[in-house]
Amino acid sequence: MKVFAKSDLGKARDMNEDFYYISANEESIKLYILADGMGGYNGGEIASKLATNSVKSYIQNNFEKIEKDKESILKLIKDSIEYANMVIYEKAKQIIELENMGTTLEVCLIYNNKAFIGHIGDSRIYRIRKQFIRKLTQDHSYVEELVKDGTITKEEAQNHPKKNMLMKALGCTPFVEPDLMIRGFLKEDVLLMCSDGLTNMLTEEAIYKMVVTDFTNSSNNLVARANELGGYDNITVVIIKND
Repeated sequence: MKVFAKSDLGKARDMNEDFYYISANEESIKLYILADGMGGYNGGEIASKLATNSVKSYIQNNFEKIEKDKESILKLIKDSIEYANMVIYEKAKQIIELENMGTTLEVCLIYNNKAFIGHIGDSRIYRIRKQFIRKLTQDHSYVEELVKDGTITKEEAQNHPKKNMLMKALGCTPFVEPDLMIRGFLKEDVLLMCSDGLTNMLTEEAIYKMVVTDFTNSSNNLVARANELGGYDNITVVIIKND
């Protein structure tokens, strides 16, 4: 497994509210987490860090206790996300400045050539296989609902004024229902996790080209390109190759 990651402030923000975790190569649990926080004061930064660390500790503390079948691993991810949601929600209730803080969350646990994924918000996970890039997650956003309804096109969604309005986020309500999925992760496949600071700047085609052209430097190159195009948000990329 080859993994590269990069998180950057961008050109327009004072604080990086993105946070990520990648497990070291020698660790038995192959776990990758990415969160993009939101909220006034420094709530976004706190929410993304709390989400990432809560999910990480929950999975690491419980992975050895579960059966390693598909249902049990997916349930572990769901439980870890629900636990993180509770931690953030309770923290926000305790401190008035953190009221309404929340975060997106991408969780990817790789086991037996499969990616077990949990997803909330509008950060994304893509898989590159051979000559194709495919978005595995579906944005929990207002414009995504409009696209699904056929009200607007994908192209119109790119510049919609309510583009960043989330329909679902972690930590904003007492209960949360994450999307859960299992996808194959075969030899030479690449998984790319990113915050919307990347996808608001670059098309899927541009992302694909940069990853396959220079994989080793792709996380740095993607962040640099997003900044060249404006860097209006924090930018975080985690890229995993099954070599």
